[in-house]
Amino acid sequence: MKRTLLLCCSVLLFGMVAAQETYPVNGSHDEQPRLFAFTNANIVVKAGELISGGTLLVDGKHIAALGKSQSVPKGYVTVDLQGKFIYPSFIDAFSDYGQAKESQSNQQAAGRRSQLFESTKKGAYGWNEAIRPEVAAKESFSVDGKQSEELRKIGFGAVQSIVRDGIARGSSVVATLANARENEVVILPDAGAHYSFSKGTAQTSYPSSLMGTIALLRQTYYDSQWYTTQHDEYNISLEAFGKLQALPQFFEADDVLDVLRATEIAEEFGKNYIIKTGGNEYQRLAAIKATGASLIVPLVFPKVYDVEDPADARNVTVAQLKHWEMAPANAALLEEAGIRFAISPIGLGNLLDFWTNLRLALDNGLSPAYALRALTEIPAEMLGVSDKLGTLERGKLANFIIASDTLFKEGAIIYENWVQGEKFVATRVYVQDITGEYTTTVPGLGAARLFIGDSKGKLSAHLKIGSDTTETTVTATRTGDLLSLSFNPKGQEGSMRISGYIADGDPLALKGEAVQPDGTSSAWTATYAAVYTPKATDRPGKKKAVAEGMVTYPFVAYGNASLPKAATVLIKNATVWTNEDAGILENADVLLVDGKIKAVGQGLSVAGATVIDGAGKHVTPGIIDEHSHIAISRGVNEGSHSVTAEVRIGDVVNSEDINIYRQLAGGVTTSHLLHGSANSIGGQSQLIKLRWGETPEGLKFGGNDGFIKFALGENVKQSNWGITGIRFPQTRMGVEQVYYDAFTRAKEYKARMAAKDPTLRRDLTLDALVEILDRKRFITCHSYVQSEINMLMHVGDSMGFQVNTFTHILEGYKVADKMASRQIAGASFADWWAYKMEVQEAIPYNAYLMHKQNVLTAINSDDAEMARRLNQEAAKAVKYGGVSEEEALKMVTLNVAEILHVDDRVGSLAPGKDADVVVWSDKPLSIYAKAEKTFVDGIKYWDIDEDAAKQQALAAERARLIRKSLQAKSGGGVTQRPTAQPNREYHCDTIGEIGEFDDHMD
Repeated sequence: MKRTLLLCCSVLLFGMVAAQETYPVNGSHDEQPRLFAFTNANIVVKAGELISGGTLLVDGKHIAALGKSQSVPKGYVTVDLQGKFIYPSFIDAFSDYGQAKESQSNQQAAGRRSQLFESTKKGAYGWNEAIRPEVAAKESFSVDGKQSEELRKIGFGAVQSIVRDGIARGSSVVATLANARENEVVILPDAGAHYSFSKGTAQTSYPSSLMGTIALLRQTYYDSQWYTTQHDEYNISLEAFGKLQALPQFFEADDVLDVLRATEIAEEFGKNYIIKTGGNEYQRLAAIKATGASLIVPLVFPKVYDVEDPADARNVTVAQLKHWEMAPANAALLEEAGIRFAISPIGLGNLLDFWTNLRLALDNGLSPAYALRALTEIPAEMLGVSDKLGTLERGKLANFIIASDTLFKEGAIIYENWVQGEKFVATRVYVQDITGEYTTTVPGLGAARLFIGDSKGKLSAHLKIGSDTTETTVTATRTGDLLSLSFNPKGQEGSMRISGYIADGDPLALKGEAVQPDGTSSAWTATYAAVYTPKATDRPGKKKAVAEGMVTYPFVAYGNASLPKAATVLIKNATVWTNEDAGILENADVLLVDGKIKAVGQGLSVAGATVIDGAGKHVTPGIIDEHSHIAISRGVNEGSHSVTAEVRIGDVVNSEDINIYRQLAGGVTTSHLLHGSANSIGGQSQLIKLRWGETPEGLKFGGNDGFIKFALGENVKQSNWGITGIRFPQTRMGVEQVYYDAFTRAKEYKARMAAKDPTLRRDLTLDALVEILDRKRFITCHSYVQSEINMLMHVGDSMGFQVNTFTHILEGYKVADKMASRQIAGASFADWWAYKMEVQEAIPYNAYLMHKQNVLTAINSDDAEMARRLNQEAAKAVKYGGVSEEEALKMVTLNVAEILHVDDRVGSLAPGKDADVVVWSDKPLSIYAKAEKTFVDGIKYWDIDEDAAKQQALAAERARLIRKSLQAKSGGGVTQRPTAQPNREYHCDTIGEIGEFDDHMD
């Protein structure tokens, strides 16, 4: 191939960048016209619109004209492209290009040992450092020559530049990737407002959990609305936050559930977030589509898990293996579902992986037409720059790519990327054959010989290291002059990755950077040494890495290929524990229709029902756990402040928690998800049904009263936790003062609400406390010691509120008469005692003694494992105190339903109630009893026989994925060592998103 095609004007381009009007010139002015005509080209105006054999005219920074029969005016430098392709340059809709990289503090770790309650930032800013709407990316933006070159080489010509730090991140800027002054490349100085769920470098302790982050952002929206109506306070942050609302709104979310959480916030405040995602949206496509949100999707795929060692293989979950396989299909599945999205290289450690991953996405079903739209038109529309970028049209910026062929065809090469009418060479037109034997030194391995076969840019390669005569297979790809090599060194875990380029010179040389398996990087070179003739079998035909698995709901072990449906079910001839006046019925039937209990009795029949033979079986209502911490994402405590009534467990429900499935296997159908016990007044709780496979919203019980967590004791005062900084209260009497102060403020707030005070600022914390005063929200209080229990009851008497439930309450037997007189319920451990100072006087007769004093009594778990055997925990009330079996069962069914104010729907087997039903193999309180079938709303979510089949299918799926992983590794795939990721289980005193104080489970 001749070198002359695109090089004729290269000399003319140097020094042609037009000076800015407002900048002085040191010397003679030399402003030359930049007039170019690209002829005989295939011009892709946009996806689906092609001009064959057309001409594109560029006048300075802009496209002057284009067309099939476009004439070339005088003065234009003509470049004959001879059938090559011109495309619009790509646009990265989510980038931190041009911004200084913030050093992320280890705030989550630091926050557990120190407390900072207000921002130390000087000036009239808001109180929380994570709220930074005053930040303007245009003020910190600077052209980065190295990074812009890397982005241009892979086809990008413009970016949205964001300061990715904080929850409210301020405004972004849109700029081109030209090598010019910032004044010239910025094309939209205020492009969008940005938010995230990460507090970033903020040192303020609050928030320390995801639910706290959501609460802070919600409160900021309300504060911003209030700020516009008041005249007493000046706040730079709130003023800036308000101004940002006129811009397009962007949200960074790194997980599919976070995408759904972000859209909940958007709905509350009438926003329409464009959401940068994490790449696993395929796991909840229907829910994502229902939000109507537009997405910015990264092309970051997991590396191959190195599962050659069976011990290592045990550390990787099926969900991780499935995501490795299916992540490349994410974009195709989004396209198929009709979800609008742009594609971004954000998150790639090496930008050269962009085209590798893009082609992998194309192999997995993404259409080339949509890929082009997702890289050009759609990001331009999202950013509001469609008048300047995204397509090739007259008057738009001259941002375009010149390619050898159809852009997404394998082997196509980007030769040049023109940005604002300035040429940047991505790859030389002349593509040199690099077949040969090379001498090299591989970091960490020593001297080696590299053998490369090059057939029209398609490489085959292998290494021989030192005196070793065996070959190490190398995965090699080439895009023009750019090379990517990877292999798995013998005797080492992980992959060696080399990114390089073809250097000019004689002898031929390859140069670049090598990254060892441990992450160490160093310079690398390989020098041509001898002729090499590849064997015909060196490289078999490429097999597309297409995802073979399927999405399950949820996307973890034991998920279902589709959500189960309610059916008409008739359970015949069982022993039925009704929890009603009828008591225990022998040889009775239970009929489930449309998610409800239709009838309970003998001799029932209905056409078309699924009949379950209940002979020898026992049927009970589903177990209800009054105190649970399962299914919660990124923090059970917002332990930073003494009162955090504004946070909501409902914002952070985790539908993917395997404990939902495990507890269904123990007959649990409803769980009360509580905030932890780090605060005097913690967060709002969430009642869920264990509808395995549903979304977080789909798990919520619905139509029930709200509850909130209070706490007493050691966990609240934290004086023995080793935390500095000091958070009030540090004593038990300080806890009492917190309650008086909080409800005094709440009463004043309520009075102002009643008076319709126009200056009243909506306070989410006080909103929740007013709900308590109005008996619209009810208190569940973590408690142990008699004196503190008495204290809170007296505070309630004097301040006009009532505790609904004392939970744990291991000294409840001392105050049962006082609880009964106030109609306060007690939810106790069955027989936990002596695990810390507060429970030295606990006794296993506690539940019986409260029950005897007519306290509505329940047995709770506060533990993911214990919840699987709450039936056995209830049986301990029979052992300790002689409670009848029926009454003991009620302590984990009907009594709990009454405590939670849902006994009209669940807790007993009566016509009209929800069909939450368990079929047991034995008497339900027996240690031999197994939950054989568990129904929630008449839907069978657990079946002991189906579980056996699921286990077999899971083992087969795991084996398939491991085989596929081994094949990918042997083919030179870049690997990662499996790292155990145990399921996150929280307890009352777990602090932060990660958790620290897990050693005492109380």
